[in-house]
Amino acid sequence: MRGLWLVLVLVAADAAERVFTGDQVIRVNVRSEEDLQLLRAMETQEEWELDFWLHPVSTELPVDIRVPRSSLSSVKEYLQAHAIPFTIVIENMQEVLDEEKAEMEMNRMQERSTRSFNFGAYHPLETIYSWMDTLVAQYPQLVTKEEIGRSYENRPMYVLKFSTGGTKRPAIWIDTGIHAREWVSQATGVWTANKIASEYATDASLTSLLNTMDIYMLILTNPDGYVYTHTNDRMWRKTRSKTSGSVCRGVDPNRNWDAGFGGPGASRNPCSDSYHGPSAHSEIEVKNVVNLIKSHGNFKSFISVHAYSQLLMYPYGYSCRAVTHQQELDSIGRAAVGKLAVLYGTRYKVGSICNIIYQASGGSIDWSYDLGIKYSFAFELRDTGRYGFILPANQIIPTASETWQALNYIMGYVRDHPY
Repeated sequence: MRGLWLVLVLVAADAAERVFTGDQVIRVNVRSEEDLQLLRAMETQEEWELDFWLHPVSTELPVDIRVPRSSLSSVKEYLQAHAIPFTIVIENMQEVLDEEKAEMEMNRMQERSTRSFNFGAYHPLETIYSWMDTLVAQYPQLVTKEEIGRSYENRPMYVLKFSTGGTKRPAIWIDTGIHAREWVSQATGVWTANKIASEYATDASLTSLLNTMDIYMLILTNPDGYVYTHTNDRMWRKTRSKTSGSVCRGVDPNRNWDAGFGGPGASRNPCSDSYHGPSAHSEIEVKNVVNLIKSHGNFKSFISVHAYSQLLMYPYGYSCRAVTHQQELDSIGRAAVGKLAVLYGTRYKVGSICNIIYQASGGSIDWSYDLGIKYSFAFELRDTGRYGFILPANQIIPTASETWQALNYIMGYVRDHPY
């Protein structure tokens, strides 16, 4: 216990980091269209500096808002004045973040002494990159690490390629961590990469898949943003690029793809968390992926892993119209979440992005689908709002394990239904 307190003191002393002392996360269960309009009006109150974790989009979905301490009284008065009930989900966000950081530091010390890697912990970028080298060394006949380019701040972007040989074979793409603060996504990516490597030759479905297809995994899709969440602002979502004429940095890398770019659900305000950027593929991180996918030319599935809300989605986000393969994609999704639920009973919803959450333009799986990659899906992992973006590390392995059931099903379907 004494060690934990020492770590907490060290955490508090790190002056460079943004602190969230007294910030609360509140949840509003929307009852009517009038509630929705009043909540949308709150989004325009820039002086409140609200961080909407779940936006007001539908009476079917709750709204989660991180409210800075300085705005708490104003926000609560506003909600009470309009008779909108709310609950406090996180009482003091900094306390939760301090616990998270203390746990990471204790894990780091334990890993150093045991020289092992804990898949049930969150890790900084350097540790993940170092672990990748260990994985490649452990499974040299199956796994290679390829640099697909550099980030805005000149960090390498590494793809893990799982292949039993051949060139430009039919392939499956999986990316995690495109939004920096969604840490369970990157952690699930690490666990999944290890699972693929270690279960080849023992898992019949996976072995059959890798005997005919390749899997590409980009675990840190937004490396600059991820580093920034560890060093400066745990709640950072975007890239770290500079925008001409603005003091605000970063672009939402999942609003930057050339798929309905600049349309509904993306912001033209550089200070917004959903800023789409000056042009499609303006972000080098997005461009690096685009270049790889296009130059390869034989990807059959594109899967992007986000958090949170427990959803499995297919295109479109930029439009609410049905895609050509809607019926098949919906059927695959429902079967996949059925497999996922078997482990812990975790329930997922399935549908197109536009119909299940909200219209969002410039998204990656819309781009991949329009490119001709039929089996394009996006996951929103645990949870449904109790912890949101600060999912405790003890949920990493359960989350990754259940997600694997769905991923394995989807990949098997792709293998068995060539096109």
